[in-house]
Amino acid sequence: MRILLQTTSANAGDWHAALAAALPEAEVALWPDVPRGVDYLAVWKPAPELFRAAPSAKAIFNLGAGVDALLQMPTLPVGVPVIRLEDAGMADQMVDYVTLAVLAAYREQRAYAAQQREGVWRQRPRLRKEAFGIGLLGLGVLGQTVAAALARFGFPLAGWSRERKAVAAVRTFAGNAELPGFLARSQVLVCLLPSTPATRGLLDRARLTQLPRGAHLVNVARGDIVVDADLVETLDDGHLASATLDVFHEEPLPPGHPFWHHPRIAVTPHVSAVTLVGDSAAQIAAKIRRLEQGLPVTGIVDRERGY
Repeated sequence: MRILLQTTSANAGDWHAALAAALPEAEVALWPDVPRGVDYLAVWKPAPELFRAAPSAKAIFNLGAGVDALLQMPTLPVGVPVIRLEDAGMADQMVDYVTLAVLAAYREQRAYAAQQREGVWRQRPRLRKEAFGIGLLGLGVLGQTVAAALARFGFPLAGWSRERKAVAAVRTFAGNAELPGFLARSQVLVCLLPSTPATRGLLDRARLTQLPRGAHLVNVARGDIVVDADLVETLDDGHLASATLDVFHEEPLPPGHPFWHHPRIAVTPHVSAVTLVGDSAAQIAAKIRRLEQGLPVTGIVDRERGY
């Protein structure tokens, strides 16, 4: 069995070692070395010519949860399954990040920090938790894990997805017709959607202003779901109180981008849930072994939906 590994990350050597250890029965080659008769590809933002160099691959493993960049590649083989990472240690990290952002919004940490800079000692009226709705835009594996973690804090939880889902302790909404009602009750909107043709530009001014006045946005999904200029506008006019952003249209975020120095925006460099190499390699190895035995695997991407 031969696996061709390619990643633009600086830790390619770690990936190679982890896959080789997880699949000792396989030969793991690192691009641009291409062995004859490649069985599986494990890639992250691959070079377009890689797919031409390995035409016999049985499956393509994406070294991350988001497959939007991979699906947009014109050389991606049509008939080969694309398999994404499922959790692989990312859910717990996402829970930490989102919980921190939600609690900071609820306890008004940004407002108190501003008072500190001004030397003002003033207690703000406590917000009513039962009126502080948290909206989870996306109810996949990560969204449901975040929901379970936030449920213990007692916030009213709502979740939106393309199709109806049942999630414990969450009032669920589905489809475009129910999106305005979902947004209207989300004092904190947490974006957990994949980037697809249907979600790119979804959070424009029209939808951001459907959030309650003074609402907060937390984006840990993909930058292109938010229209940057519209977000800045809704922050500047006071409709939104703050935005916590971990993902962007262009990464790294360009030095002159208005997000860097906006007083109501917190920027982090795509760290809400980083891929854990060891856990991910073990997941890929387990799926390859199932495929070799003719057994089904989870995480196969629906190319039409984009996830």
